[in-house]
Amino acid sequence: MTEKTQTGVPPVVISASIAFDYIMSFGGSFADHIIPDKTHVISVSFLVDTLRKQRGGCGGNMAYSLALLGTSSALVGAVGHDFAPYRETMEAMGVDLTSVIQVDDQATASAFMMADRKDNHIASFFPGPSDLAATIDLTGIGNKSAYALVGATGPSVMKIHAQQLGETSCKLIYDPAFQIIILSADDLVSGIDSSWGLIANDYEYAMIERKTGLTLDDLEKRVDLLVVTYGDQGSELRQVGKRVRVPSAPASIVKDPTGAGDAYRSGLIKGLLLGRDLEIVGRIAGLTATYVVEQVGTQEHSYTASEFIERFDTSFPDYAGSLSLADFAPNR
Repeated sequence: MTEKTQTGVPPVVISASIAFDYIMSFGGSFADHIIPDKTHVISVSFLVDTLRKQRGGCGGNMAYSLALLGTSSALVGAVGHDFAPYRETMEAMGVDLTSVIQVDDQATASAFMMADRKDNHIASFFPGPSDLAATIDLTGIGNKSAYALVGATGPSVMKIHAQQLGETSCKLIYDPAFQIIILSADDLVSGIDSSWGLIANDYEYAMIERKTGLTLDDLEKRVDLLVVTYGDQGSELRQVGKRVRVPSAPASIVKDPTGAGDAYRSGLIKGLLLGRDLEIVGRIAGLTATYVVEQVGTQEHSYTASEFIERFDTSFPDYAGSLSLADFAPNR
């Protein structure tokens, strides 16, 4: 279990989605059951082979991996009447849920994902009471934390929390992710300009450029830290004119990439809290992400500090010895 700082507030604030994931597998092919010239009156039903209900949501995923790394966080969001088992796990890991409000007449946000044997996907998302998180004022907690991250959730929540946290003393990392398509160009620019750091994958940066006209080089001038992720091709970190390309950590097996980006962000913040050079920060983030792709589910991985350090040294022999057990003491 992690602990709080001397201010009574965790060093990291995370405002992003909290949800349950319902993952289903269909043994056949969706295409075999869709008649192309009847799609205007489509009516199909698939008998699935498996169903798993798992903890998820960008915010919950980040808080989970940060806890594994020995750092507690304050998770921010709105959940429903079915949140109890999720809450129990988060609290046991030391995640601060003071800024999570529960709405008893709604269910927690949920993602429903079904894949066929050809890896085609059909998905739907129920937002639940997520938008009510906009009523939570983060000004006070932002002034007591070291870092904050505003990630994908309701657009109104992202807009308000980015503005609030951007006016506090913490270093805000903006992570618009899959909400880029919904956020207006003005809201994206406002979120970016409120932030100390910006993170997205290469495709998402292309979407940002298409919407705002701002290139990577333009964005680099607007924030202190800019991070570009490339999946299994690693990542690039840019800070004050310095550019570092970092490889990903080798995976023993790849089962599901879902949630790897969230874990990367946890590792990134961990490295920043430790004050390490970008070369090490990026490698901590990359290894944190690799643990996720080796499991099905975004919070099914686990490791001890010793196991993480040993794997870090093996994955990046040129940087062996960069981490110690002291780095994983509560809230380092």
